[in-house]
Amino acid sequence: MSGPSIAAVRALDPVGDGATLGVLGGGQLGRMFAHAAQTLGFRTAVLDPDPQSPAGSVSHVHLQSAYLDDAALTALAAASAAVTTEFENVPAEALDRLAASVPVAPAGAAVRICQDRALEKAHFRASGVPCAPHAVLATADDLAAVDPTLFPAVLKTARLGYDGKGQVSVADAAALPQAWASLGQVRCVLELRLPLQHELSVIVARGRNGAVVALPVQQNLHRDGILAVTQVPAPDVTPAQADEAWRCARALAEGMDYVGVLCVEFFVLTDGRLVANEMAPRPHNSGHYSIDACDVSQFELQVRTLAGLPLSTPRLHSAAVMLNLLGDAWPMGADGQRRAPDWAAVLALPGAHLHLYGKTDPRPGRKMGHLTLTAATPETARARAAEAAARLGLPPPFPRAPVASAPASA
Repeated sequence: MSGPSIAAVRALDPVGDGATLGVLGGGQLGRMFAHAAQTLGFRTAVLDPDPQSPAGSVSHVHLQSAYLDDAALTALAAASAAVTTEFENVPAEALDRLAASVPVAPAGAAVRICQDRALEKAHFRASGVPCAPHAVLATADDLAAVDPTLFPAVLKTARLGYDGKGQVSVADAAALPQAWASLGQVRCVLELRLPLQHELSVIVARGRNGAVVALPVQQNLHRDGILAVTQVPAPDVTPAQADEAWRCARALAEGMDYVGVLCVEFFVLTDGRLVANEMAPRPHNSGHYSIDACDVSQFELQVRTLAGLPLSTPRLHSAAVMLNLLGDAWPMGADGQRRAPDWAAVLALPGAHLHLYGKTDPRPGRKMGHLTLTAATPETARARAAEAAARLGLPPPFPRAPVASAPASA
């Protein structure tokens, strides 16, 4: 017997019901979801195997267990009025099991598409959304049959690649077998390397009644495959490009009958065309600025879609620049241990909003927090972000010239 459809349940009353919202995954996205849910009066329950998970440490219930543990899933379903996920690599099967007894958003079927680059590309095409020319490679015979016009290219694992992981540049067909071997000869997607002007993302929220709202278009800069800087308003995005990005994101959400927050990342090519890169079935790093610069954040939108509460279009009340804070920003002491940056120097800047994720081990490349600089004008926000980066010893956030071409980012 199938479980309750999220389209059939009434809106949750956080005050009257004292309802608990569950989340699979205990990372920083789950932590910020929990904060937003608790602000609206909900209790939160987290299922994550890490005893020190950022989300588990701030939630009313932390089920420390594997994502496919039957007892833990049963306990989460029993404790929760509805359940969401905070990262796309949670087993979709766990969402399916939960959906047998409790409303789940997004659904396992949608998460499966976002987990697999080949399925994702197929969904782009089916939804009329342009993407890079590509080929799906699963066998050695597939490699031999690749169209030579796909080079130079980027080879990406179909699953489990993020933040620049699971991908390698391929100059020509002769280099493809070695590149495939370096990725473990698993199923991959080969994408033509395109001339890139810059990158943008759109975050939409779709309710179970089909209503869709969106955050402003965000312009992003990646370094080593990891998001480094987000600017809003997007300085180099035209109104026509913004409208096209919103149209595409909405079409992708509607094509999956999606409920929840969905981020779609795009490349803007040197000729001005947009091509979709990938989707994330959750809030996204590029939307973190919305906590401080919008009247409704991406995490509140996630809560509202899950609880069946009304959606309102977020309004940008301040220009913003978000700097991603990786463990590399923690300076190394003489004893070989990393020290906390000089937060006082950063917080002395007007409009500085520091968000740390409760992680104690600042490893290089690990997302430890983010810093959002807000101001009345984009120029002032950019100037303050540049000063903050200098005080933290980060690279300048605004390169002088765009990268001519680049592999798809995380």
